[in-house]
Amino acid sequence: MNCKNLFIILLFLCPFIASAQNELTGRITNKKGALIPGATVYLEDIKIGAASDDKGVYTISHLPFGNYLISVRALGYEVKSEIVKIKGLSNHDVTLIAAPYEEQEVVVTGNAAATDLKNTAQPITEVPHSYLEQNASTNIIDALSRVPGVSGITDGQSIAKPVIRGLGYNRVVTVNDGVRQEGQQWGDEFGIEADQNSVDRVEILKGPASLVYGSDALAGVINLLPEKTLPEGQVKGDILFNYQGNNGLMNTMAHVAGNLNGITFSARIDNTMAHAYQNKYDGYVFNSQFSNLTGMVPSAYIVNGAIPSFIIAILI
Repeated sequence: MNCKNLFIILLFLCPFIASAQNELTGRITNKKGALIPGATVYLEDIKIGAASDDKGVYTISHLPFGNYLISVRALGYEVKSEIVKIKGLSNHDVTLIAAPYEEQEVVVTGNAAATDLKNTAQPITEVPHSYLEQNASTNIIDALSRVPGVSGITDGQSIAKPVIRGLGYNRVVTVNDGVRQEGQQWGDEFGIEADQNSVDRVEILKGPASLVYGSDALAGVINLLPEKTLPEGQVKGDILFNYQGNNGLMNTMAHVAGNLNGITFSARIDNTMAHAYQNKYDGYVFNSQFSNLTGMVPSAYIVNGAIPSFIIAILI
């Protein structure tokens, strides 16, 4: 082999030899000095990256020398971008700053698995507990009738049936605490059999949901959800009083719930009563008064087992 060919071969191999000698390593920590495993270190310019191990150490080998922009990401921390000079064995430690991490909204209603809201074709509206408190009504459906696309058919103060986009009765399914309501959805004289004080939030599915809830869900679904389980070691109590002047409605409720030593419990009792309502044309409307007494005996959920809750309702 002559000198000319040897020179050409060496000239061809030089970049690879130089790359093999360049390596970037370092340790990922937070401001308190704690190691951060699973953080990703990515060189934006040459599209190469690595993840830190259980000791917070990352290593990226076979790099060309030069100045490069690296981005360091970890769940619960701000993204950090820095310029790093790579020449030989380079060490670069990174300190990340903790920050709240927001994911896209996830909806689990009507699906076997959680799905991204943006990838869900069916419109879903969530009504929070604060909305229900600010829009006091004689029943839960009247409170929801202010939501766009939802209205109610009413036949009295405590009687209302949901209507979604013009369809109601047996074309709308009502689910209360996971139990489908099959009581009085076809009769005009009866409302939804659900205690509005026990509803923490509501999910409204606008549009056909027959594949999941059956043929009755042609217009949509009203999903009444109870309160969430409290964190371990917490106990809370609620007292509610609501008064409405037109019909003298008085709604009182007492509730206690907690989670102690792996056992969660909840108990509630409320009473709603009102005299006949009146208007300027007819005065008092005959036989429009009502009285509801609802009590939920203590329900407890135990580790590796469950004791179901029971609803006792007395309608006068």
